Amino acid sequence: MSYARVLCVGLAGVAGHLVEVEADLSTGLPTLALTGLPDTALNEARDRVRAAVVNSGRDWPNRRITVNLLPAALPKHGSSFDLAIAAAVLAGAGELPAAPLDRVVLLGELGLDGTVRPVRGVLPMVAAAARAGITRVIVPAGNAREATVVPGVTVRAVDTLHRLVEFARGEAALLDPPPAPETTEPPGPDLADVAGQEIGRYALEIAAAGGHHLALFGPPGSGKTMLAERLPSILPELDDDAALEVTALQSIAGMLPPDGRLVRRPPFQAPHHSSSLAALVGGGSGLVRPGALSLAHRGVLFLDEVPEMSRGTLQALRQPLESGRVVLSRARGTTEYPARAQLVVAANPCPCASPAGDHACQCTPLVRRRYLGKLSGPLLDRIDMKINLLPVRAAQLTVATEPAEPSTAVAARVARARTAAAARWATGGWRVNAEVPGHRLRRPPWRLPARDTAVLHDALEIGVLSARGFDRCLRLAWTIADLDGRDRPAVGDVCEAYQLRMGEPTTRAAA
Repeated sequence: MSYARVLCVGLAGVAGHLVEVEADLSTGLPTLALTGLPDTALNEARDRVRAAVVNSGRDWPNRRITVNLLPAALPKHGSSFDLAIAAAVLAGAGELPAAPLDRVVLLGELGLDGTVRPVRGVLPMVAAAARAGITRVIVPAGNAREATVVPGVTVRAVDTLHRLVEFARGEAALLDPPPAPETTEPPGPDLADVAGQEIGRYALEIAAAGGHHLALFGPPGSGKTMLAERLPSILPELDDDAALEVTALQSIAGMLPPDGRLVRRPPFQAPHHSSSLAALVGGGSGLVRPGALSLAHRGVLFLDEVPEMSRGTLQALRQPLESGRVVLSRARGTTEYPARAQLVVAANPCPCASPAGDHACQCTPLVRRRYLGKLSGPLLDRIDMKINLLPVRAAQLTVATEPAEPSTAVAARVARARTAAAARWATGGWRVNAEVPGHRLRRPPWRLPARDTAVLHDALEIGVLSARGFDRCLRLAWTIADLDGRDRPAVGDVCEAYQLRMGEPTTRAAA
């Protein structure tokens, strides 16, 4: 037999596509030609596969070998095709029977000694195979635990190419995935560590309950970073669908823990203020990698010292914050990653950043405006709440008082509010208030009485509030009502939402 075919999976973002790896052996000058839009790493598979076959004790066919990757119009990236290419070549040469590998997806990178090495993105690859009706996959031993996360798929592992050949010949068995480890994640930062800042804590609770974006302004040491780092501690654990999405993204980025378990804790990404555009939203040549925004999907993206970031990098956030996805177009195609993250930004009020606050600032008004000007109006318009934090008083740090409310107590209220919102918006498929389209809130049965939204109408008429800000205030009002256990917002909730939106102090938060 001079022709063989096996299955593999190619990735385009987090979407996987079933790929048929064909091998044809014919007479002619001995060579190995790869077709089907392979990238550089995949083209180099010719040398890796040949060395792995020879060092596994198999004869390399001294013939003209053509390996085609179907569909040919889909760009192929990476080294995860190595094992499938080697199996197709050996099956075409008669070194192994092809029947045991029929309707089986093969994934793995080959070392020159014939070992099968782990690859990135196994979880979304196996999920794509399952959607295509494939029920059996063979993966590297280092990826076996990760692959078992996908339901309805029988996963077996290999550590060497020799083992795969022996399995196909019926002379050896494949490896079983390791059992799931019984590990518990260490606790994260707790809100009980934050001294004072009742306004900041209250805004953080609203942000967690409704999935709202948040901006924190204040002098150094006022607790901006502490509050942002503790937002994940009051968010609910990810459900199965969200956990699969987050785990797939971390698999592509090579960030999964060694045990390969599902990620249940909402992710937290805090890139440095010197991060590039590609690091923040994704990019790279050839195989486009997800950026910090996508890696924070279903979690929190925290941008500290945000005025120090490049203006162009910040402007790139505007579209993903609205659509919840990042679309990256390159010459070889378009890649899409999910990016429904909560944005939290923190900034000092000016470059001198005096801990004493505004009254000790030495900056001119022009310098202050230029410093905060990196946060453009369109970007700030997409942020639901702007909170001005005051310096922490000495009494709040030194006087022995009752301990601050811990994250567990706040998380319980957040969970109840999210449950109420999810039940209300179940027909639309929205999880939190921040995801609800504005037009749904402005139409019956969810439209609020005109007397309750008069403050928003007045602000919109005089140009203080944009149409986007109007809708975001409505969403905030619904979240405040959910936290209070009421089925609809009242006029006080709308006014409080407007104050949080405009950065004005609220009576309840300061109480």
